[in-house]
Amino acid sequence: MTASIPLDRRSLALAAVSTVVEWYDFTLFLYFSTIIARLFFTGENVLLTALAGFAVAYLMRPIGAMVFGHFGDRHGRRATLLASMALMSVAMALIAMLPTVAQIGPVAGVLLLLLRCVMGFAVGGEYTGVVAYLLEGAAPHRRGLITSMAAATSEVGGLLAAGVSALTVSLIPAPALDSWGWRLPFLFGAILAGAVFIARASMRESPEFESSRAAGTLVRKPLRHALARYRAGIARGFAISALGSITYYIGITYLPIHLVSAGRLTEAQALQLATVAAVAVIVATPFVGLLSDRVGRRPVLIGLAILAAILPILLFRMLTGAAPLSVILGAVLLAALAGGVSAVGAVATAELIPAEGRLSGLALGATSATALFGGLTPWLAQLLTDRSGSTIAPGIMIALVSVAVLPIVFALPETRPRS
Repeated sequence: MTASIPLDRRSLALAAVSTVVEWYDFTLFLYFSTIIARLFFTGENVLLTALAGFAVAYLMRPIGAMVFGHFGDRHGRRATLLASMALMSVAMALIAMLPTVAQIGPVAGVLLLLLRCVMGFAVGGEYTGVVAYLLEGAAPHRRGLITSMAAATSEVGGLLAAGVSALTVSLIPAPALDSWGWRLPFLFGAILAGAVFIARASMRESPEFESSRAAGTLVRKPLRHALARYRAGIARGFAISALGSITYYIGITYLPIHLVSAGRLTEAQALQLATVAAVAVIVATPFVGLLSDRVGRRPVLIGLAILAAILPILLFRMLTGAAPLSVILGAVLLAALAGGVSAVGAVATAELIPAEGRLSGLALGATSATALFGGLTPWLAQLLTDRSGSTIAPGIMIALVSVAVLPIVFALPETRPRS
């Protein structure tokens, strides 16, 4: 059967590695949020405004995923990945050239948020497309490991964003940073995205999609088809992705902001901590993906959900007055937990829905959950911390979602292919 023939390593590597660029571009905004806040917004709490902009962009992810998902389920994964990269490249270049609030007033913030929405739309098509492409191109007994590369390489993109941000902030004096220095990492991202777009043109199509097209099993309206036939898979994918998103976006991307706002770290130290956390995710992710190939998706998800219900509260309590070494240890543990959930969540959510509706089903389930439990959480965590005065509020948020998701993962059917 054609679908059983794995893709060549070059096509799989191109799909995974090019995700580095897309996620570098998207997460760079968060690492520069304290700088962007003062350059593009006015008011009492400009950081909250900037984080709200991060959240609004995430609400575009499911819309982009649905549009690209319909296109990808009808016309192929390869064309979807090319289109998402082209859109991201243009948006990134325009952000690098934007005038600030000091130059054109409040319209600067509006333009920035509009471009962030374009980027959110593009990323919505990118991640689900890469997950489906890797899953469908992998050998059945290596699906967990290969698909986990989507989570690992996206974190490499986050690591690259954190590293470039830390280097920029450390090397460029504050006046020059606010004047022109902040633009350099965005310009670098636009150039990388353009290069990856050219490289992606040589990728092969997913063999499982080609098999479905040859067999005439593609559907004309994939979104409607997925909703009609795979509602249970969509709902389970939503729950798994909700757990992965809140552990990731609080435990990794929000944590440096939390420590800066609490006065525990400087901006440069927080970016260095984010870099350490990203390395922890990259190391943990393939091991968890491989473990899910050995023992199954369900037991791994159950174990991680239990850990997510307990660890974050304890770690956020520890981080409040901890010594530097303890802060690093806490950040690494949170990052490894988040990376593990993302790794097994990627393959499990994709396996819940067959190929003819896979991208559309992921858009309706997993990507929608990411928009709600990923993009909104940094803003909500900061708001709850400010209002309550409690430094463990972010950890409580993770624990509540974990407890809610536990019954669903206990009832989850095993999706690992039988030997």
